[in-house]
Amino acid sequence: MVREIENVAGIPVVQIATIVPIMMTVGTNRIVPGVAIPHPVGDPEAGPEGDRKKRRELLMRALKAMTTEVHEQTIFEK
Repeated sequence: MVREIENVAGIPVVQIATIVPIMMTVGTNRIVPGVAIPHPVGDPEAGPEGDRKKRRELLMRALKAMTTEVHEQTIFEK
């Protein structure tokens, strides 16, 4: 579905995912690896401040991925 949104509507899509190989298989163009399956966009075990910091880091990475032109599947790690 993300490829169709990008190809048809021209809207860049970023997926934050914990299982990157699946995202590669389905053809996601911009992938941001998540933290863990029960908490893909946070780290509650790090406490409130650590969790907030992790969520902000993932958000900033996703925004960077969204504004980066890609020509093939790209994983946006740290």
